[in-house]
Amino acid sequence: MIEVLQELIRLAHDLRDARQRGEATGLSAEEIAFHDALADNQSAVEVLGNGQLKVIADELLKTLQANVTVAWAHRDSARARLRVLVKRNLRKFGYLPELQDDAVRGVLAQAEALLYEQS
Repeated sequence: MIEVLQELIRLAHDLRDARQRGEATGLSAEEIAFHDALADNQSAVEVLGNGQLKVIADELLKTLQANVTVAWAHRDSARARLRVLVKRNLRKFGYLPELQDDAVRGVLAQAEALLYEQS
């Protein structure tokens, strides 16, 4: 029980920190989630910089909002289509090819979390 409470407290702190980062950078909570998924690898941050990662996060949010359906998380074909769209956006903006698979997984995990949060 104590571990659950500690985890909830940690999550609340993480959410507060993300909201504050979003306010400081001008990003929405959704954009921060995608930015964090892309910036998970320090090499991507060093090569692209936060400015470019913000642009990619914004573009990914627009792309996913236009293409996500409620059932996408359960249909393999829909997930595959979204993976292709995310990879296409990453390539378009010069995201490091060797880091793309991890970034795609992170972005799709964030998209799934956001979808469940909205439903």
